[in-house]
Amino acid sequence: MNAELKPGERLDDLQINGYHIIQHPEKFCFGMDAVLLSSFAGCQPDSKVADFGTGTGVIPILLTAKTDAAHIDALEIQLESADMAKRSVQLNGLTDKIQIIDGDIKEASQILGKASYDYVITNPPYMNNNHGLKNPDMPKAIARHEILCTLEDVIREATLVLKPGGHFIMVHRPFRLIEIITCLTKYKLEPKRIRFVHPFAHKEPNMVLIDAVRGGNSMVKIESPLIIYSAPGQYTQEILNIYHC
Repeated sequence: MNAELKPGERLDDLQINGYHIIQHPEKFCFGMDAVLLSSFAGCQPDSKVADFGTGTGVIPILLTAKTDAAHIDALEIQLESADMAKRSVQLNGLTDKIQIIDGDIKEASQILGKASYDYVITNPPYMNNNHGLKNPDMPKAIARHEILCTLEDVIREATLVLKPGGHFIMVHRPFRLIEIITCLTKYKLEPKRIRFVHPFAHKEPNMVLIDAVRGGNSMVKIESPLIIYSAPGQYTQEILNIYHC
């Protein structure tokens, strides 16, 4: 497999469909949250999907492997990350299904069009200005802190680009859950599925997966907890299944 790698970049095997992804370990690499999000999404066949803040493109590539979505438009403001994503899409022969678009989430509805998508998927920055120290490396800081967009920006633009009945699917941190639900309902996105992710069965959750529907009725299902480790260093069978191990 030939890949155009720039200085400092590496090619990682995604362990599914022979797909690979170009990343720069000194910038920002995807984590387990992106993998769990792509499995939680469950996009229906022939659906049109938007990925807000795609980074190096891992979510659209995994969604292509795991679902029969017809097309995925992936928005990314950091040009270096977008460039890696574009080259990964080309490397995997997915240019007919995935388009990487340079752009700002705050302008997503202008860039992508209103009421155009069946799904919006996002792994947004988890921290606002009151949460933790910002990484001195700007690409990592932008990915982790709300520097270029806020939670409300993401949710507002998701509502605008979704068709009525479309799904907004996100991974975030449980400590912001009340804020998240309040913002979702403000923009007429009704939470329908919530699943908490725990590092161990006896530990509190450190991630939450949310599926909300534009204009949906008020009824939510709390799914069974997803446990990462059965013992230190040992993944549960469900995590192994998600990773196709």
